[in-house]
Amino acid sequence: MAVAAPAIPPPDPALIEESRQGPLPRVAADGRTPIRTYARPFDRADRRPRLGIVIAGMGLSGAMTEDAIRRLPPAVSLAFSPYAVRLDPMLAKARARGIEVMVSLPLEPAGYPLNDPGDHALLTGLPLVENLDRLDWSLSRFAGYVGAVGALGAMRGERFAAMGDLLGTVQDVLRGRGLLYIDPRPGAVPGALPRAWGRGVDIVLDDPATRGEIERRLAELERLAREHGAALGLAGDPTPVLVERIAGWAAGLEARGVVLAPVSALIRRPGATPEAPPEAAARPAARLAGETATPLSSNP
Repeated sequence: MAVAAPAIPPPDPALIEESRQGPLPRVAADGRTPIRTYARPFDRADRRPRLGIVIAGMGLSGAMTEDAIRRLPPAVSLAFSPYAVRLDPMLAKARARGIEVMVSLPLEPAGYPLNDPGDHALLTGLPLVENLDRLDWSLSRFAGYVGAVGALGAMRGERFAAMGDLLGTVQDVLRGRGLLYIDPRPGAVPGALPRAWGRGVDIVLDDPATRGEIERRLAELERLAREHGAALGLAGDPTPVLVERIAGWAAGLEARGVVLAPVSALIRRPGATPEAPPEAAARPAARLAGETATPLSSNP
């Protein structure tokens, strides 16, 4: 049964460390992690097929972002661009609705440099130290998020992610900071087992962003969830047609016996194969007060 979720808490100083780039997420001294602290609560006893949606282009259009926060089901997870400005009011509204927040990472995409992920993108041709510096820049633009997705709008970082050692290093950093990672490449065969809590997406919902295609892909996402027990969809930008179709489709999920879950309820542990079942990292809906996370090696 779906539960009404409280607001996501504001950034906790115990989960922040200062750096020359700005505030970076960290694991607290008592073991609490951003994944657990900022996750949307989810009923782990719910055995219905789970499906989730991440939208990776939030914050660049204030009007579209505000509309998406207001109209989308709060179980949809929203990833904000590190290039967005004046994010605090939008993030506050998202948290007030119980919406799980992530950061979009600008990684070198297919078609680069024609497809340009910006001045702070992680690139295959840069020294490792420069890429790590750029990663810190993206992670320090705002606080209070559960993790990162390797997509910036419609760009999905294919070239960077194809370099398994580079992507693995990024995942190591995220895991060390108590963050999850979502791979935005449907059907991608990883060069190695993932090194952070997370998972890959199963389908891109808005490529192309037409009403009919979005509806078809939402139906396919639902089918995949029924077939495999869980499925995750990705969208590049919160366009009006996307928001409208997701809102209409999600209204009937309960009656169809499927539950819309936050991304933190769909992730797998580091080293898990793509066939492994998800292990909910979301705060359990039945107990929200006084919980502490176990060490990062066994629990996010």
